Amino acid sequence: MKQISVIVPMFNEAQHIRRTLESVRRAAACAKIQCELIVVDNGSTDSGPQLAAEEGAKVLEQIAAQMQAKKLPLVADLRDESDHENPTRIVIVPRSNRVDADELMQHLFATTDLENSYRVNMNMIGTDGRPAVKGLHAMISEWLGFRITTVRRRLQYRLDKVLARLHLLDGLLIAFLNLDEVIEIIRNEDEPKAVLMERFALSELQADYILDTRLRQLARLEEMKIRGEQDALAAERDKLQKILGSEKLLRKTVRNELIADAETYGDDRRSPLIERTEARALSENDLVPSEPVTVVLSERGWARCAKGHDVDGTGMSYRAGDSFLAQASGRSNQQAVFLDSSGRSYSLAAHSFPSARGQGEPLTGRLSPPPGAEFVSVLLPEDPQLYLVASDAGYGFVAQGADLQSRNKNGKALLSLPEGGRVLAPLPVTQRETDQVVAISNEGRLLMFPLKDLPQLSKGKGNKILSVPSARVKSREEFVMGLALLPEGASLVLTAGKRTLTLKPADLEHYRGERGRRGNKLPRGFQKVDALQVDG
Repeated sequence: MKQISVIVPMFNEAQHIRRTLESVRRAAACAKIQCELIVVDNGSTDSGPQLAAEEGAKVLEQIAAQMQAKKLPLVADLRDESDHENPTRIVIVPRSNRVDADELMQHLFATTDLENSYRVNMNMIGTDGRPAVKGLHAMISEWLGFRITTVRRRLQYRLDKVLARLHLLDGLLIAFLNLDEVIEIIRNEDEPKAVLMERFALSELQADYILDTRLRQLARLEEMKIRGEQDALAAERDKLQKILGSEKLLRKTVRNELIADAETYGDDRRSPLIERTEARALSENDLVPSEPVTVVLSERGWARCAKGHDVDGTGMSYRAGDSFLAQASGRSNQQAVFLDSSGRSYSLAAHSFPSARGQGEPLTGRLSPPPGAEFVSVLLPEDPQLYLVASDAGYGFVAQGADLQSRNKNGKALLSLPEGGRVLAPLPVTQRETDQVVAISNEGRLLMFPLKDLPQLSKGKGNKILSVPSARVKSREEFVMGLALLPEGASLVLTAGKRTLTLKPADLEHYRGERGRRGNKLPRGFQKVDALQVDG
């Protein structure tokens, strides 16, 4: 369907505006054209503008449409309270007092007709006589330059007039002081002009001015009047020369004249100027309410989202041949990050997954992992939260939650794996400066060292955590079976079959060493560790 904009000029058309707009709508509907009505008011004094606004009130419909489509969960209610006292009054009720009203209005400004932007093509002829498209700054700067030139020419013109008048007054004063002799020369000489110029050292202009003055007026001249006019013109001359001799004073004169003109002829601004940032629509995540959720990942890469954090993924039902793999808790407006067996990371909005009442959806329908890769871990990281990212080949690094996320369907190469290495589940960091890294190999070697010895990277292989020969990693004879981060003063609980061993801080000192060492052997009976857990 074609879309057009119809501009309707109006001046005191309250009686006819409704019918006019309705007829335009009917004609557009018959022609199968979608039209936007723009009413241009030319200073109406009746109720025409209010009636036109009511006829074309698209804002309410746009906000209501977003609410019905569940794209505006931040708004609980919308009311139109317009009346004769308030021609346009829309009341928007936020869902709760935690909703940022400024952010909500910025979103509505960007997505509805509460605020519209219009392009202006300022193509004009400049002072150089050539047409050009000029920006507001260039246009005002050029106009100010033109204004300064105009004022300079006006002042110079006035200065020339003042100097010419002073020159004539000097000659007139000489004539007054020698009035009898001047009159006698005029009466008796055949060429009085030449005689006056020679006798009193007058210029041609001064002599002509004296001769053009009637004798009666010449006799009536008063010295005080001539000297008074001379003083006034001399003061004006000095002022004009001072302004013209200083660019700063000239600009100040232009400024004062503009201010005076604005006070004399200006009126109140009809459209107020408000300084604020550009209106931007909220992202999908910003519009989603922040609620506790748990994302559950299955062995075959199916994901679902359950409300709340008290969720047991192992007790859920799965498809035939599938089972529980991992789960992560967070908020509904966070990104769920998935790691695959090739070391790539992917992120999807947590709220976009199906409910946990079903069996979820396959991640391969929305993501494109490399051939043969399988999803091995899930987490819901906060952007500034730090994580220990590592492989069982004994390498790792510290990364921020924001570095784990990827906007691409193909994901991000997060962890570089040595040949034969596999991805370990990332561990959240409590205190980077005081946490201790504990690494245990499948041969029962344990090493503890400070977490701060590992670098913080956005991707890569990382530094060596525990020394494991690369050949033994490739053949899967030896590898890191588990990692743990111990806060200050915490103990480590090891599980080997049905037996458990608790290593307290004093016991763990035996296994402390430099990063990248082989570590010390655990006691007999605990060299085949099945699981490790941090206590305290």
